[in-house]
Amino acid sequence: MRLGDGGSDNFIDRTGRGGGGGFGGGGNLLGCLLPLVASKFGFVGVAVLLLGYCALTSLGGGGGLLPGGGSAPTASAPGQSTLSPENRQVLSGVLLSTEQVWGDVFKRSGQTYAAPQMVAYSNTDQSGCGTAQSAMGPFYCPTDRRIYIDPQFFSELSRRFQAPGDFAQAYVIAHEVGHHIQNLEGTLDRAQSAQARSSTAAGNAVQVGVELQADCYAGVWAKRSGLLEAGDIEEGMRAAEAIGDDMLTKGRVSPDNFTHGTSAQRQEALNRGLSSGNPAQCNYAR
Repeated sequence: MRLGDGGSDNFIDRTGRGGGGGFGGGGNLLGCLLPLVASKFGFVGVAVLLLGYCALTSLGGGGGLLPGGGSAPTASAPGQSTLSPENRQVLSGVLLSTEQVWGDVFKRSGQTYAAPQMVAYSNTDQSGCGTAQSAMGPFYCPTDRRIYIDPQFFSELSRRFQAPGDFAQAYVIAHEVGHHIQNLEGTLDRAQSAQARSSTAAGNAVQVGVELQADCYAGVWAKRSGLLEAGDIEEGMRAAEAIGDDMLTKGRVSPDNFTHGTSAQRQEALNRGLSSGNPAQCNYAR
């Protein structure tokens, strides 16, 4: 990818802070991201790579995620950043590019794009959706409109799941920005309402649609970004294959319990965005 030296003003580096405690009585995002898959066989090998958002399930009985109207806990004292220059360039640079691309898309439709913030953290952190943990993988929290990611995720993506490359990493970031677009569009609220009226299997299908749309939006960003080089698309396709529900669960979970889509579905969605560059073609969400 042709990333420059510039970065987003919406990037927040919290790496090296050592984490902290969770909200008193608050929700844990593991229950948010994997309510059904986790109940079958736990998180090992699955939570590490399921890209998610915390909108389609409720935590702590619903409502605010700080029970009793309390305040967030005091953050641990800042330590020295552990973020490598390479990871900083990808995280902050890709976020800046998404701001430029989606800012233009929104402007063309007469709207103003309100960009999300991205928080890079180490091990654990606090989000508006509860305690963030590295094992969850990257996620978007619609409550505070922030993306949370432990950069060590990229090492897992490369070594354990054989999906290396800067565009594979960019796909992950752009997917989470896709959830932010859905939040702005009202898609996440509609999906949550649809799930509340649906059976478990039908509710999972709604969530799969939301995830595939975010994959497609990632492809739209990539097509419009002007950053792609030879080999980048192949990197993205390998990553999309690696995080398919069927690949991660290896037959231990029935398709009715899939929440993010199969490898083939995720590759198709990413490719649709890459081929068209048109958000209107990303009509997966119900």
